Amino acid sequence: MKMIILTSLTVLIVATSQVLADAPTQLKNETAKINYSLGYQIGNDLKQQNIKVDSAAVVKGIEDAIAGGKPLLDPQIMHTTLVDLKRKVVTEQQSRHRDTDLVNIASDKNYLDEALKKPDMHTTKSGLVYHIIEAGKGLTPNPTDKVTVNYRGTLTNGNEFDSSYKRGEPTSFPLNGVIRGWTEGLQLIKEGGKIQLIIPSELAYGDRGPLAHRTLVFDVELISVGEKKSTPASK
Repeated sequence: MKMIILTSLTVLIVATSQVLADAPTQLKNETAKINYSLGYQIGNDLKQQNIKVDSAAVVKGIEDAIAGGKPLLDPQIMHTTLVDLKRKVVTEQQSRHRDTDLVNIASDKNYLDEALKKPDMHTTKSGLVYHIIEAGKGLTPNPTDKVTVNYRGTLTNGNEFDSSYKRGEPTSFPLNGVIRGWTEGLQLIKEGGKIQLIIPSELAYGDRGPLAHRTLVFDVELISVGEKKSTPASK
């Protein structure tokens, strides 16, 4: 895990050339601005990670490091203290992530259950839920084909996380080089077709990355199968 607090303290010790206790309060020079900005960043990092702060001890540690003086704690004790802190922060973050995942999983399941009650929604054996908006009239893609599409991706709460429409141009990729829900879903329509895909996490990103454990909703327009055609993105 990236330990922002430790990185910030290191940067501060290297960048600061005077004792922070003597820094001007009105921030009239560049050094004061740097000191305050780094100090504010450190304070914000500590707050976000729920770490109790003794400001005087923090300043004293920085002063001793800059002055090259003997630390008040044995270096091995400081190392052990920081390792224990990192372990505690990681454990707390993992616990929060697990709690968030459980809430998201329950919310996504409810969304899927409600979607399946709609007469125009269908599901495949794999669990992919879909609604064909337009079947299309061109070629039907095979898994090894390159396809060109326009799409909008959201979470089940409606928050958009990706959109070719916003980028102003379609995107192309081998159909077997994307998530399973896309590979399966786009074979249900032909060129010119439009489909809504509701993709459970096991057919999306599984437990990987920022979209881990999430059910994803995509509105996809299949522009072409084969070489990319120049087609403007239009909603």
